[in-house]
Amino acid sequence: MARIHNVTEFIFLGLSPSREAQKVCFVLFLLLYTAVVLGNSLIVLTVVTSRSLGSPMYFFLSCLSFVEICYSSTTAPKLISDLLTERKAIALWGCMTQLFFMHFFGGAEIFLLTVMAYDRYVAICRPLSYRTIMNRQVCVVLVGVAWVGGFVHSFAQILLLFHLPFCGPNVIDHYFCDLLPLLKLACSDTFLVGLLIVANGGTLSVISFGIILASYVVILLHLRTRSSEGRSKALSTCGSHITVVTLFFGPCIFIYMRPSTTLSGDKMVAVFYTVITPLLNPVIYSLRNAQVKKAMKKLWIRTTKLDEK
Repeated sequence: MARIHNVTEFIFLGLSPSREAQKVCFVLFLLLYTAVVLGNSLIVLTVVTSRSLGSPMYFFLSCLSFVEICYSSTTAPKLISDLLTERKAIALWGCMTQLFFMHFFGGAEIFLLTVMAYDRYVAICRPLSYRTIMNRQVCVVLVGVAWVGGFVHSFAQILLLFHLPFCGPNVIDHYFCDLLPLLKLACSDTFLVGLLIVANGGTLSVISFGIILASYVVILLHLRTRSSEGRSKALSTCGSHITVVTLFFGPCIFIYMRPSTTLSGDKMVAVFYTVITPLLNPVIYSLRNAQVKKAMKKLWIRTTKLDEK
């Protein structure tokens, strides 16, 4: 079926109809997004400039922080600018572009979190071979696979959605373009397309989460033979990753792995995984990791000395 071009733009209802609430949200989300960019940029800069953070774990951490900046940037700037306007519109092509990059960076993050779980498995269960198995070339290839995997996932989602006819209405009860709200606006039967979209995203999430879970089960079984001090040290390096995985997969499962019904809390959950989670990740990794905190302190001292000169 050929696409119907009656709809050339979509209108967002946004977070709240209240102008006073929108002004408060503008200041709040501007501060949060700035913190996301600065916090994750600090992680990237610290890892890149610090010799003590040269292990694969920190290389993956810097890649994760970069993905977080990109992921949040697909929705936050539009959200912030719309809070100052009465008519919150986005062109059809802009909507599809936003949707593509959101799932591209989201898919890349899922793959990257899976790679980080594998890295922890090798580091704890095969420590003598760690440097050989997780050499620089392998790490770069794994990150490349994460990016390619995110692209393939997102391209498949957009391909399924792009050929649906949109002939009105064009009002989206959200603050960004997402799959489920757009499916409801299509003027054709979307059952099969919706099923394929959920299967695509669900398969990726379930397989990745299963691999991560299996990695930590093996790690926990392996740690039974370690001393209490060894277990504590090993688990401390996994704690941050487990927390980030929980924060990322929890909201995604709530939104995408249930029947396509709209709940009143969906927007708040979306705010959590598009803005709050990218902000929490650098905080979690910097507060729980002594090496990262030490490297940040050295970076601050070097920067201060350069400013004084």
